[in-house]
Amino acid sequence: MSVSSDANVRWKCPELPLHARLLVDATDSPEKETRRHAGRWQGFARKRWQFAGLFLFVLIVTASIYLLVKRNSNPVRSGPQTAAPTRDSNQSLRLKGMTEAIEKRAIQTPLLAGEKSGTLTIVKLTPAGTLVKQGDLLVEFDRQAQLRDFIDKQAASSDLNNKVQAAQQNEDAARAKDLTEMKVAEDNLGKAELEMQKVEILSRIDTEKAQENLDEAKATLAQLQQTFELKRKAAAASIRILQIQLDRNRETMAHAEANAALLQVHSPLDGIVVLNTIWKQGSMGEVQEGDQVRSGVAFMEVVDPSRMEVQAAVNQEDVLSLEKGQKATVRLDAYPGLTFQGQLENIGPMGRNGDFSNKVRTFSAVFSIVGHDPRLMPDLSAAIDVVPEKGSGLQP
Repeated sequence: MSVSSDANVRWKCPELPLHARLLVDATDSPEKETRRHAGRWQGFARKRWQFAGLFLFVLIVTASIYLLVKRNSNPVRSGPQTAAPTRDSNQSLRLKGMTEAIEKRAIQTPLLAGEKSGTLTIVKLTPAGTLVKQGDLLVEFDRQAQLRDFIDKQAASSDLNNKVQAAQQNEDAARAKDLTEMKVAEDNLGKAELEMQKVEILSRIDTEKAQENLDEAKATLAQLQQTFELKRKAAAASIRILQIQLDRNRETMAHAEANAALLQVHSPLDGIVVLNTIWKQGSMGEVQEGDQVRSGVAFMEVVDPSRMEVQAAVNQEDVLSLEKGQKATVRLDAYPGLTFQGQLENIGPMGRNGDFSNKVRTFSAVFSIVGHDPRLMPDLSAAIDVVPEKGSGLQP
């Protein structure tokens, strides 16, 4: 068999000697040699991309496992209306809280005496943020119904008072008349008794007439005496009924006058007006003039801005590091450049459950604020940096 006549003899005859196969390879054409080298490079490139993809997959899985472990190693601390306390580079404790006024008064919709609980219409309202003095008018509700009731009861009281006076005058006149009639009856009885003393010199007919006159005088006097007391009791009862009606009407009039006064609410102290968000007419919002508010609802506050404090929540891990009287620095989130000095005034003795776990307790801490600024208002979020003290767990 000729080696040069069949180029594939090395694949068909693998049993050929090594020098024969080398001779066959040497006699291959250049085109076949080029294709053979291209196939080798394609196989090498395919293996390289497979290795790169496997390396990238391993890298992604490793990064995911690292992030998951790191997240589980830093659990979120629980606490209402505050983030977890953090420590700065000086190991000071940072707390989050809300500003509140130390002295404040809630303004409620008045409860009217003698009437069922209903709604009242606001006709005049002091805007929020207004500086007021003690005694200034804050809000006025519609008083037309109460004023109208007061005027009606006042007129009725005047009429009843006139009736009582007239009944008393009539009773005085009737009493005087009855006393006069009784006096006349007593005189007639005296005359009849004198006539009876002359019966010895009178005829039989005159004696009988004198006896009849005596009996009639006695009966008349007895009847007048008996009816006199009954008339006095009846007249006193009539006057008493009128007086009861007058007193009841006066009481109703006093209620109407007091209710009309309650519908004008005045400031109990010097401070700033703050409107609360309440449920009104199917939505949450602040009251306005013309709104109807149910009785007993606290829709406004008057706060004294000169004395403010911060209510902060402290978890059980950091509450042991705090001591009453510790100094602190208070910063307002709304005004980053505004800083106040503060002091820890009180720590709540009882903890409450956290938002995320019942095992973590949260305590309430109160920090007083030294100084005043017009921008310092209630319900502002604040950050409190507690200054480390000697013997405290916050020492650097």
